[in-house]
Amino acid sequence: MASEKPRSKGQAWFCTTGLPSDIEIEVDDMTFHLHKFPLMSKSRKLHRLITTEQETRSFSTLNPQTSMALTVEEESDGKGKGHEIEDDEEEDKQEETEENGYPHIKLENFPGSSESFEMVAKFCYGVKFDLSASTAVPLRCAADHLEMTEEYSPDNLISKTERFLSHSVYKSLRESIKALKACESVSPLAESLGITEQCIDSIVSRASSADPSLFGWPVNDGGGGVVGISATDLPLIPGGALKPADARRKKPSRDTNMELWFEDLAQLSLPIFRAVILSMRSGDLSPDVIESCLICYAKKHIPGILRSNRKPPSSSSTAASENEQRELLETITANLPLDKSSISATTRFLFGLLRTAIILNASETCRDLLERKIGSQLERATLDDLLVPSYSYLNETLYDVDLVERILGHFLDALEQSNTALVEADGRSPSLMLVGKLIDGFLAEIASDANLKSDKFYNLAISLPDQARLYDDGLYRAVDVYLKAHPWVSEAEREKICGVMDCQKLTLEACTHAAQNERLPLRAVVQVLFFEQLQLRHAIAGSLLAAQSPSPSQSTEPRPSATTARRNLTITEEEGDETRGEGQVDAGKWKKTVRENQVLRLDMDTMRTRVHRLERECSNMKKVIAKIDKEGSPAATTTTDRPRSWSITKKFGCKFKTQVCDSHEATMVDHRSRRS
Repeated sequence: MASEKPRSKGQAWFCTTGLPSDIEIEVDDMTFHLHKFPLMSKSRKLHRLITTEQETRSFSTLNPQTSMALTVEEESDGKGKGHEIEDDEEEDKQEETEENGYPHIKLENFPGSSESFEMVAKFCYGVKFDLSASTAVPLRCAADHLEMTEEYSPDNLISKTERFLSHSVYKSLRESIKALKACESVSPLAESLGITEQCIDSIVSRASSADPSLFGWPVNDGGGGVVGISATDLPLIPGGALKPADARRKKPSRDTNMELWFEDLAQLSLPIFRAVILSMRSGDLSPDVIESCLICYAKKHIPGILRSNRKPPSSSSTAASENEQRELLETITANLPLDKSSISATTRFLFGLLRTAIILNASETCRDLLERKIGSQLERATLDDLLVPSYSYLNETLYDVDLVERILGHFLDALEQSNTALVEADGRSPSLMLVGKLIDGFLAEIASDANLKSDKFYNLAISLPDQARLYDDGLYRAVDVYLKAHPWVSEAEREKICGVMDCQKLTLEACTHAAQNERLPLRAVVQVLFFEQLQLRHAIAGSLLAAQSPSPSQSTEPRPSATTARRNLTITEEEGDETRGEGQVDAGKWKKTVRENQVLRLDMDTMRTRVHRLERECSNMKKVIAKIDKEGSPAATTTTDRPRSWSITKKFGCKFKTQVCDSHEATMVDHRSRRS
């Protein structure tokens, strides 16, 4: 079929009909050796160009000395005209003309390049060829370019391609996307012919008419849309037609269909994709569908948007420039629905967009939109999402604390404005409690940063309302980590930082740890011991009420106080459940419970006494220190200008240590000496 000619810059294409060629058509680097009659019978433009070339050749033959060499070239306005060439090109042209003996026509800027003209040539010769959504669009543009209309020749290529697009491409969502992708190579002509608009309308209508919960896209999408056509018989393929075997085939899953559809859409260029999204928004398409399209497109074209997908780009793929990525990012952000997403995985994607926006130095509007979008669904975020590094040299901290504080502010504003927020029976919002747990984890993570100022830690810790935390154990852990990483903070700052937690909301385990924590200030330790005593008092009181209440066999109607006591004391409730069926209670077990309660009461009284003693000793110690400071003179300061507190410590030979009471000893014990 094809052979390489010595004087040809590219490849050559021959029609093997047994007859010698009488016309050359050059498209890009391909030279087609064809016959005049099939081309002139289907294309008005080729008929005009061939006639003009023949007249030029005849005039040049009659006047070889005075005529100028002309070549018919295709201009941007679609009209051929003579163009004077250089002397060497004129000689080459004359030699080539003498050698071949037939006209040569060069088509510049032909839509669809040489592949489309090859299909045009096959159509003119009546040769069967394959047509698909990707090839039908450039072929339709080529037919219009060559003026292959019905008026010039019945059943011409324009009507054939239009029929294929209408009956096979526009009735399928994925085929419409493929056709829209093909419009990029012939964009100006495809837009003028309305092909681009029809593809976009088909995509939006097919997506909006489908059930978002099922996403059962047209079943003929997997067929490829490839059929054989010829000049005499171009079959019309009805969209959605299925063979019996195909009808019995299992339908693809919802996730698979959605993924394939979104991946096809992600192959589009940014201008066409933007037009599709704008049409979707104006067509009242589901926000989840629009958001999913944007997510898939961003993952495809913005590298490293998710930490798990940070793979080095392959050598074959060309990475977009920084300006192109910034434009793409701002386009995606501007088209994101403002409503709260129903897809939980979207939050992680939004944080990835925000990190990329900071790195690419996107506009303030873009970053503010992302922060507000994240704030509306902050309860779905994870601790790893909040750990956004500080990319600015102005921030001394490792992670961007100001960013998290702004996002938290947007969350609280959205929660306050929402009148339909879910609230539990105790008046707490589940989303608020999730965010409280998330912020406590973030505080514990950033507390070890040596550059974190106490004011910034304090402001973030108190930004949540009291209803956000059922227990303050997570907040206590963050405070402990901060005090451990910042041993140089003053006593006043320690007390201020410890003031962010409510000692009444600490569990017994946290109270036990805090009572032995030598990093906490003395005031905080006393508060912890006091509230721990209250918790023990309530527990013992409940157990005593349960122990002194009459058994079920002695009372037909149990008193409310006894019932409440049984709920508060697990042991008593379990024992009562075991013996309720028998109707009597073992007297030995009751005596044992009473004896244990008496021991607990004695321990509680002993602890109360020792806590009061500790408070009195602390008060006396403060008075003595204040008195010594008041009576001291400047001469008491040493030559090394050591602080007065140092001289007082050395004088009395004591150090202020955190002390707790041992309930089984008569004196207070230093836990630091116990560890040694």
